[in-house]
Amino acid sequence: MATKSLDSTSIRAIIGASRRVLLLLDIQVAMLADPPIGVPESQSVKHNLSHIITHARNAKPPPLIIHVRNTGDLGEPDEPGTPGWQLIFPPAPNEPVIDKLKNNAFAGTDLGDIVPADAEIVVAGFQTDYSIRATCSSALGRGNEVLLIKGAHATYDRIEVLHGGGITPAYRIEAEIEAELEEAGVHLLDMKDLPDIFTDR
Repeated sequence: MATKSLDSTSIRAIIGASRRVLLLLDIQVAMLADPPIGVPESQSVKHNLSHIITHARNAKPPPLIIHVRNTGDLGEPDEPGTPGWQLIFPPAPNEPVIDKLKNNAFAGTDLGDIVPADAEIVVAGFQTDYSIRATCSSALGRGNEVLLIKGAHATYDRIEVLHGGGITPAYRIEAEIEAELEEAGVHLLDMKDLPDIFTDR
């Protein structure tokens, strides 16, 4: 389901100019609140995301920027219509917003109709071990080139119930998923690469 969409002519024009998409996953108020509601590194990740969006919007030509918003269940921090459900970065008029119900942003939405299978997708947002992993994997399966920016995605610490319990810190989970996705074919980039990400190369 799409909350705010562009007409197909506008989308084709933007995609045709750059063949790139910046896919912003679940960058919502609840995810970037102070912990424990938000992720542990919420403020540093928010800073990096802001820089990425600014670079993308200033690129010549710019990528198609798509905001994907997670739709939580009743009582969850991202329940529709609640403050936590709102997007942190207001979309520009030419930036579609897509609401999703599953981790994979392509599942049950029109994202696959908007993004061509030969487009390069730059991915950032939340959560690393859920929406980021599932959406990147799905995009690879479609044939897209996928780029994931370190420091621009995050998740929560994980409480372990097996093998003696304990807590796996978020940074370790993020590194594990990065390694898993890189092995599958995702290109990992650093924030220092940002000036060149949305330029011809």
